[in-house]
Amino acid sequence: MTDVDIPRRRRGRAARAVASAPTVSLVIPAFNEEATIERCLLAVLAQTRAPWEVIVVDNRSTDGTAEAVRRLARAHPEAGIRLLRQFDAQGLVPTRNAGFAAATGDVLGRIDADSVLAPDWVENVSRAMEDPAVGAVTGPVTYYDVPRFGSLPVSDDLVRRTLWHLGRRRCPFLYGSNMAIRATAWKSIEHAACPDHEDVLHEDIDLAVHLKQTGIRVAYAPRMRAGVSARRLDSSPASFRAYTHRFVATYESHGIDHWTLRAPRHLLQGLFWATRRGRR
Repeated sequence: MTDVDIPRRRRGRAARAVASAPTVSLVIPAFNEEATIERCLLAVLAQTRAPWEVIVVDNRSTDGTAEAVRRLARAHPEAGIRLLRQFDAQGLVPTRNAGFAAATGDVLGRIDADSVLAPDWVENVSRAMEDPAVGAVTGPVTYYDVPRFGSLPVSDDLVRRTLWHLGRRRCPFLYGSNMAIRATAWKSIEHAACPDHEDVLHEDIDLAVHLKQTGIRVAYAPRMRAGVSARRLDSSPASFRAYTHRFVATYESHGIDHWTLRAPRHLLQGLFWATRRGRR
């Protein structure tokens, strides 16, 4: 992993932190995200409370992802945008881990390259993390490219809230497009988090399971909102079924066996068919 040479003129720490609020580093894994990364970073730049730093981790991209990040970093040198190269291994887990290792904030915000954060996202994450009992937090997303619904926010808050409530007892839940984990919480589970070399698990659910096993609380923040692309819903029904089966595979790999394991799969299958009709 290398740190690409980008001009970095950070704002003073006093100016970027608000009182004693936890500082938030944003970590964004990216593989061939030229079409989405600029929109993602522009939303980060529009935050009501600036993140401590913004770390984009390029994982062997062959398109213009890196140049798009460099261009925005040059245009906004005060934003603390860093571009890292993680070319040692292909995959989300090693790319995420490289970003976490490089981050220096109290809280590690973890989003995807197609995530578009609400303007008060960092503010809401910081507020949730003011509770020392909270080790990680997740929130709902809206799908910003479902044409049938026009400009209406099509939120999956009900789905995510239901999954989180189930997770409080049986099936721990985090959502990688919209989550944050306290740096100390990550350090406590880093050695145990699954490398998933076969790419059959949900890496965010894996983190949630390890947090629960360690006794670290995961909170749900309905105001911690982000938009994401519904592009996964363009996949075939068979491909999407395989994607949702990762929930069961992840829980079962940790010895969690209960009827509620099927709930996430069924909820997201319902969302798949509902939004798929909306995209026609």
